[in-house]
Amino acid sequence: MKNIELHLISELMKNSRRSDRQLAKALGVSQPTVSRTLEKLEKQGMIREYTVIPNFQKLGYQIAALTLVKMKSGLSPEEVDRAREISIKDMREKGPPEIIMFERGMGDGYTAILVSLHHNYAEYSKLKERMRLYPFLDHGAASSFLIDLNDDLHYRYLTFSTLARHLLTIQGLEGKEGNT
Repeated sequence: MKNIELHLISELMKNSRRSDRQLAKALGVSQPTVSRTLEKLEKQGMIREYTVIPNFQKLGYQIAALTLVKMKSGLSPEEVDRAREISIKDMREKGPPEIIMFERGMGDGYTAILVSLHHNYAEYSKLKERMRLYPFLDHGAASSFLIDLNDDLHYRYLTFSTLARHLLTIQGLEGKEGNT
């Protein structure tokens, strides 16, 4: 990946509302260069979407939940088909809207994580009950970490600005201009 591409992604992670002209000024390149690079990065799938990170508490959410789950192994072909149907159709298209991320992974004996937002504990409990309908989950193996969004003390809010700086640091580009 070229320096200009990394710098552009970093700048967008800090603030994706800026115009191509503003980005060009920040990077020290021309506006057409920014526009072409953005189009290229979008086509390559390096940029998935442009979005904001709202203050979830001000939107009425009281709980953020990180739920570790274990996927069942040894499912029958029918169960695998059903799991695919649920995970692809239900989770991606019309899954519980409070689940903002559901990904496979590994750690401490778990094989997937769900990240969800809830207006209250009762709403969170309903999600836990709905999870019992998913035949691909081991219902005896789940563990949640709940974050009280109303807590007065926050160590670091969800942001991508820190990650944007880190992206450049690990590439040895921090402080260098955006030109290739």
